[in-house]
Amino acid sequence: MPVVALVLGVPTAVIDNPVFGRAIAPTAWSTPVLVATAVLGGLLVGTYVAAPSALERRPTRVGGVGGLLAYLAIGCPVCNKVVLLALGTTGAVRFFAPVQPFLAVVGLGLTGWALRQRLRAESSCPRPTPVRAV
Repeated sequence: MPVVALVLGVPTAVIDNPVFGRAIAPTAWSTPVLVATAVLGGLLVGTYVAAPSALERRPTRVGGVGGLLAYLAIGCPVCNKVVLLALGTTGAVRFFAPVQPFLAVVGLGLTGWALRQRLRAESSCPRPTPVRAV
């Protein structure tokens, strides 16, 4: 969980650091979204560590998209180069910034769905029989 928080929080400067900065201060909901994404993402990654053989592609992709949306949601609207090139500074603040809370909700929803799918698959797997030494 701390790794997911650092991967998302340091480059978006929600977590203060000397390397990355923000032109616009983080919103009040950025930190709770970062924490929720870190918890869900950490648990999701943990399902792959616990049972890597039960790898399903769909939850993997959906969880990745959810993390990306959360990253875009908590990031500075004018620090995102793609948004800045597409919309300009004024457009980023006027059009992209109001969409960020919706990106956060969708991102958390997708990450939660991916975790639920992984946990469902874990609970439905048969238990392996122990091998007895002869």
